[in-house]
Amino acid sequence: MKFLKWLLIIVVALFIVTETYILISGNTYLNKLLPLTIFSGKLGPDIDEIDAFNKNPIPTQTPISWAVSEKNYSLSDSIIKQIESYKTVSFLVIKNDTVRYEKHWEGYHDSSLVNSFSMAKSITALLIGCAIKDGLIKSVNDPVANYLNEFNTPELSNITIKHLLTMSSGLAFKEDYASMFSWPAEAYYGPDVNALTLSQAKIIFPAGTRWLYKGGDTQLLGMILKEVTGKSIAEYASIKLWKPLGAEQTAFWSLDEKGMEKVSCCWYSNAKDFAKLGKLMLQQGFGNGVQLLDSTFAREAVTPCLINDDKGKPVDFYGYQWWLLNYKGHKISYARGIRGQYIFIIPDLKTIVVRLGHKRASKSGDEIPADVFLYLDAALQLQ
Repeated sequence: MKFLKWLLIIVVALFIVTETYILISGNTYLNKLLPLTIFSGKLGPDIDEIDAFNKNPIPTQTPISWAVSEKNYSLSDSIIKQIESYKTVSFLVIKNDTVRYEKHWEGYHDSSLVNSFSMAKSITALLIGCAIKDGLIKSVNDPVANYLNEFNTPELSNITIKHLLTMSSGLAFKEDYASMFSWPAEAYYGPDVNALTLSQAKIIFPAGTRWLYKGGDTQLLGMILKEVTGKSIAEYASIKLWKPLGAEQTAFWSLDEKGMEKVSCCWYSNAKDFAKLGKLMLQQGFGNGVQLLDSTFAREAVTPCLINDDKGKPVDFYGYQWWLLNYKGHKISYARGIRGQYIFIIPDLKTIVVRLGHKRASKSGDEIPADVFLYLDAALQLQ
C-alpha cells in the first residue's frame, strides 16, 4: 500500500509539473501529443490515427477497378520475410494497369485507410501542377508574395513557388523528428498549422542556394493552393485528382483546429488508390486520357533539382516534392512517408509499387532508406 501511495504521488506530481510547463510555455499542443504517443506507449505518430483529428473527405465519383492478372505471380519466402520484418501492412505491384501482386498483413485489407505521412507532400505538389494547368498560378517562378501577403517583405520577397517545391526556400523550419518541440510535431498535433508556419518563416539561407528537407515549405504550398482556388485543399484534390483518376474509395485529409489541411502529411487512403497517383505520374500527368497536370510541370517534377545540400553536393535525388532514384538501370520516382509509406513509379517497366506499414529502415546514403531497395527488388522479381 505504501508503494502504491508513493506511485500515485509521483504520477500526480509529474502531471502537475507537465501541465504547469505547458501553461507557461504556451505549447498547448503537448496536451494532444502526449496522450497519443508517450502515454499510449508510442514514440511518435502511427498509421491508424484517422479518428484522432478532424478531417476533410476527398470524395471519388466513378470508381475504376484495377485489372487482376490471370497468372499467379509470387515472391520468394526470403523476400516476404524481409517485407514482413518492417511491419508491412500492404504491398502492391501493378504492371501495365494490372495487379501482379497484392498482399496485406495484420488484419489490413484492400480498403484499409492508412496515413500517407509525407507522401502527402508529393500529392500537394501535384495539386500545384493542377493549379498551373487551370491558370490559377502562372508559373513555378512566381514569387510566393504574389499569393501570400505575409511574404511582401524585403527578407521574403525573393522566395518563389519553385523554391518551395524543391525544398530550397532557405526558411528556418526545424525538421527534427526526434523532438516534440520541432515544426513537424507541432504541425501534426497543434491547433493552427498555418500560424505556426508563418511564425517560423525566417530566412537562414538565400533562397535557391541550399536544399534542406522541411515540411514548412509544403505547408506554404498548401496556403497558396487555398488562396488561389478559394476551396478547401481536400475539395480541390477531389475535383482535380481523385474523381478524374477513378479512385475506388473516399480518402481523407487531416485538419488542424482551424480547418486547414496538414498538407505535408496525413492523407488517408488504401494501397490501390495510392497507386492511382502513381499511374498519373507514370503517364506524365495524364489521368484517364485527360491532362490533369501542366505537362511541363509533370516533367520537371521528376527532374533532379541539383541544388546543393548541406555538404555542397548537388541534389540529384529530389525534384518537386518527389524523390528520385536510379536503381539497376531504372529511373525511378517515388513518394515516401516516415513509416515507410511508398509509391514507386518505374516508367520503363510500366510498373507501380505501393508499400504501406509501420516501420522504415534507416537511411543508407543520399537520403535513401535501405528498405527502398527491398521493395524494388521484390517488384523486379515480379517482372
